[in-house]
Amino acid sequence: MAFRPHAFCLAALLAGPLAAALPGWWTAFPKVPVLASRFRQESDSAVFGKMAREGNLLLARGGKLKVTYDSGLTVTSDGRHLVQYDPDTRTAQRVELARAVRDFPLLGILLDPARIGTLYRAESAGGEAVKLVPRAPDIPALTATGRKGLLHTLEWTDPTGARQRLELLDAKVAPPPAPSAFKAQVPAGTRWATPNG
Repeated sequence: MAFRPHAFCLAALLAGPLAAALPGWWTAFPKVPVLASRFRQESDSAVFGKMAREGNLLLARGGKLKVTYDSGLTVTSDGRHLVQYDPDTRTAQRVELARAVRDFPLLGILLDPARIGTLYRAESAGGEAVKLVPRAPDIPALTATGRKGLLHTLEWTDPTGARQRLELLDAKVAPPPAPSAFKAQVPAGTRWATPNG
């Protein structure tokens, strides 16, 4: 009987496990124009123990972000600069967004989901879960889950060995906010930790 390479390849493909398709929420995630949610951020470290903080998150395409922790700490990005303001110490810090994303690649997932493919290879982890395998050695692996068609959780282990978890408690697609929503509100008299703040 003559060897038929095409038939052999087809048989081998059918006999092997088929790669599970990525969930629909994941493929839609980069296209969400504005996302708003309450969130809970948890950390479990051998040094600092368990810690948790909550707040509100607003994301828009173009690198725009507003995070307001219940403690009063805010992190704002207008698409060009990231500003962190701590009312307890009355200090603020401003960095270029490109540098912030370079130093903290996880930030890039929220600010620019379209770049995920350059940082990670996405694999289905079953159900609504997606495993993100890093393409570079200096960024952590991630597990993401979805709920009701939107991002629900991100989990990873940071370079110190602490387990981190970000949970969006009531994620929803929001109407476009006013541009002022992404302008950092820093009171007069604030001490800037970066030059030319």
